[in-house]
Amino acid sequence: MRKNKYFLAEALSPLYEDVQKSGVFPDSKYFVDCTPKTSPASILEDYEKNKSEQDFDLKNFVEKHFSAPKNPTNSYQTGDKNITEHLHGLWDVLTRQPDEKGGTLIPLPYAYIVPGGRFREIYYWDSYFTMLGLQVSGKVELMENMVKNFAYLIDNHGFIPNGNRTYYHSRSQPPFFSLMVKLLSEEKGNGVLKEFLPQLEKEYAFWMDGAARLNERNKVIKRVVRMANGAVLNRYFDTENSPRPEAYVEDFELAQKAGKNHEETYQHIRAAAESGWDFSSRWFSDGKTMSTIQTTRLLPVDLNCLLLHLEQTLFEIYERSGDDISKIKKMQAQIKQRKATIQKYFWVPDLDFYTDYQFITNKNTQQITLAGVMPLFFKIADKKQAESVAAIVGSKFLQAGGLTTTLVDSGQQWDAPNGWAPLQWITYQGLKNYGFDILAEKIRHNWLSTNEKVFNETGKMMEKYNVVNTELKAGGGEYPNQDGFGWTNGVYLKMKNEQ
Repeated sequence: MRKNKYFLAEALSPLYEDVQKSGVFPDSKYFVDCTPKTSPASILEDYEKNKSEQDFDLKNFVEKHFSAPKNPTNSYQTGDKNITEHLHGLWDVLTRQPDEKGGTLIPLPYAYIVPGGRFREIYYWDSYFTMLGLQVSGKVELMENMVKNFAYLIDNHGFIPNGNRTYYHSRSQPPFFSLMVKLLSEEKGNGVLKEFLPQLEKEYAFWMDGAARLNERNKVIKRVVRMANGAVLNRYFDTENSPRPEAYVEDFELAQKAGKNHEETYQHIRAAAESGWDFSSRWFSDGKTMSTIQTTRLLPVDLNCLLLHLEQTLFEIYERSGDDISKIKKMQAQIKQRKATIQKYFWVPDLDFYTDYQFITNKNTQQITLAGVMPLFFKIADKKQAESVAAIVGSKFLQAGGLTTTLVDSGQQWDAPNGWAPLQWITYQGLKNYGFDILAEKIRHNWLSTNEKVFNETGKMMEKYNVVNTELKAGGGEYPNQDGFGWTNGVYLKMKNEQ
């Protein structure tokens, strides 16, 4: 297996692999978030010298040579605050300062918000939904700082990594940067769009890298896929094909279970991590079992809608400036083509819903998930399609506690019975875009009630919720449910503030 050169300059690889394989810590992410107390070279030298001793204790060795990661949100007390007061105050607890660094953490130039719990770094798509709440709290400077941090990452790394950790060097997350810039422009004016144009263009270049080289013989390069009609759509991808450092044990065991090309399995896993939906039955070829994961063979409907928004944002900026007519015409043509191609490949008449597309078999996956509501969020669907999607959302996805992510209970966290804040907001806003206000309000009421119920019982906001049985906690995934929690806080405040 190729060693990850970005994990502390590869110097700790032997110790790293031994620790992860041993399972001495219950969470694979724990060790990669530790900070070495001395140089990696001296730690490795000490390890090689002592590891064969009869009384050697690997866990004690790690605790001696590394500073453990902290979970500061655990000490935050609600007191007699109501939920809204709690959330306005929680931003300070979840804020990290620009001088914070160490170990695998990538330093950022401005203050930022972390989700909470085990997530001690910034996360890409989380941040948009966090910013919705910051907007309600009037924290415009912090919103701007977060956009500037992402611009910094684009300028210095060529793209926005999954999070500001070196072990996220090879993948991104759903491209919400254009939505963040637009949100900031609501507070700071349209000058913001021009200010961040260079980074928006670089973000687009990252996702479209290889598109110019696609042809009849070479139809897939990195994140771009050439369709039969000559149009280009996008997929999630990761250039690495080894276990994720932050989930080494989990990935290694799954690859063994899959029983096929391990490197291919690792790449499918990593691509699913880039999607933010890690993990969900939508990525499984049999629709239920993770060992059948096939992420890189799928064209996700939500990803392509997000890239359409990025293209529309670039077009808006080009048109405002009027400087380069060729750019305006090129982007206008790209928008027209992508919009038509989304409709062609993702809408399934037999299901009356949008689903992902398997470009190897040239068939839709037939798996209905809330990702299929994204065309309503971006106003791509026509009226009849929107009516069909709304009917299915209301009859199949809506539960007592909000919207379930999928209709499959696979044991994965991005499946039933779990509900997640970003998908509540996307669906709520998508329905309102087409005048389905009664259904949207029902979703809003059910979701806010669930947040409030759990908060009243625990004093905490959670990463995800069981929306089918609100008496039970959400489960699934590679780690326990986390409290904090950035995007839940943001969506709650934004929804609560809706008139």
